[in-house]
Order: sequence, then structure tokens, then C-alpha cells
Amino acid sequence: MKRELEKAIQAAREAGSIILAKFGELSEQDIHPKEFKDFVTGADKESEKRIAEILTAAFPEDSLLCEEGSSANGTSGRKWIVDPLDGTLNFIHSFPVFCVSIALSDSNNELLVAVVYQPVLDELFTAEKGKGTKLNGKPVRISDRQDTRQLLIATGIPFKEYHYLESYVSMLKDVIHDSAGIRRAGSAAIDLAYTACGRFDAFWEYKLYPWDYAAGVLLVREAGGIVTGFDGNPDVFAHHSIIAGNPETHAMIAAKAQKHF
Repeated sequence: MKRELEKAIQAAREAGSIILAKFGELSEQDIHPKEFKDFVTGADKESEKRIAEILTAAFPEDSLLCEEGSSANGTSGRKWIVDPLDGTLNFIHSFPVFCVSIALSDSNNELLVAVVYQPVLDELFTAEKGKGTKLNGKPVRISDRQDTRQLLIATGIPFKEYHYLESYVSMLKDVIHDSAGIRRAGSAAIDLAYTACGRFDAFWEYKLYPWDYAAGVLLVREAGGIVTGFDGNPDVFAHHSIIAGNPETHAMIAAKAQKHF
């Protein structure tokens, strides 16, 4: 996977440069509604175009699944899963928490390569299946904290679908009692990357899409963590929900998810 990782890193860094060039410079004409309370900018589209160009040129037989619609139907069985700008609303508001997320899966939906690049901080999270997770080239591990009085836990708050809001709020109240603090960064890929390197002790969110979490899932697993759906299924592509953490924090969050959902 060396070449695959190198190309994913190249694509992420070039996309990050495109995004940074527009950061803080958006006009109203650059922002377009996509769905209810969901937006896309020219930076999303330009960065996705560049990522697609790099990956399809290097691996023409692979497929592409990208948030903003770029696609390719290859014959290899492998699929690149891309979010060119995770945290678009943050980006629109000049809140400096967003990233580029790129993952590669095989024909069995096994994740092989992951890159999450946070351009504002120049932080590059990478993982290869079976080879661990790195931050700017240095190995990282999930946290080993277990004491609920010390836990910092990340989540994603419902913002455009409300049919599960009451269940989420009930679960949030429950988690608050068993943690030192809750954070909502606005980027699932960053939440998972931060869980992988021990900044967060766990992460959970309901209603995500593959481009939101694919790279982050491999980062956490290769850093020694556990990632499943709310139902405990390790096949994260079978559902839209994610729980990630070390063995203790994952089990704690999973118990609460099963109670409230």
C-alpha cells in the first residue's frame, strides 16, 4: 500500500492548499445550499476535483465515492472514499476546524489506507491496514483512560434530521454523567482522528455517511481502538452510526447507545 498511501497524502495536501487559499475569503456567491441546513462551497468542489484527478490518474481501475458527486466505476473492486472538506459549515464561518478525508477500501469493504489532513494546523493523520496510525510521521495510540471523571468525549449533534433528537438528548445526558466533558468539533473525521491519537477518549455520532467516517475508522482501529455501529456491528458500512474508543470507553458508550436507541 505504499504507493496508495503516498498518492492519498499528495491528494490530501494539494486539496488542503486549495482550501486554505480560500479560508476566510468566501463571499456569499461562493456558498450554495445543497440540502436542508447543508451547504457546499467552491472550495469543496475544487478540492474534490483535484483529489479525483490524482487518484484516477494513479489508479484508473479503482472506483471513487466522493461527497460532492465525483465518481468512477472501476473494475478492481477497490474504492476511494473521499470527503474533500469535512467541516464545511466551520469553513464557511471561518472556524478553523475542518479537514480532507481520504480512504481506500477493498472489494470486501475492508479499509486499507486512510489519510485525514487538517490544513490549518498542518496535521497529517495516516494509517495502513496492519501498520498502525501516525500523526505527521510519528506513531500514535488511543488513550488508555478509564476513569469517567477524566474522560473527554466527542460527539456530533443532530442538525438537519430531528426524528431521533429525543433519543440523542437522552443519551447525551447519560454520557455527561460519565465524563469530564463533551466536545462537538463539527467534523467527524477530525473527531475520529483525535480519538485515534488520544486527544478524545471516545466518539459517537448517529447518522453519518461513508465519506464522513471511512478514513477515521481505520485511524482508530490501527491505533488500537474499537469502532462499531450503535448495534455493535464492526461492519461500519452497514449502518449510519459510529462508536469509537478504547475497550472501556467503547463499551460504556455502546451500552448507552443500546439503552437509548
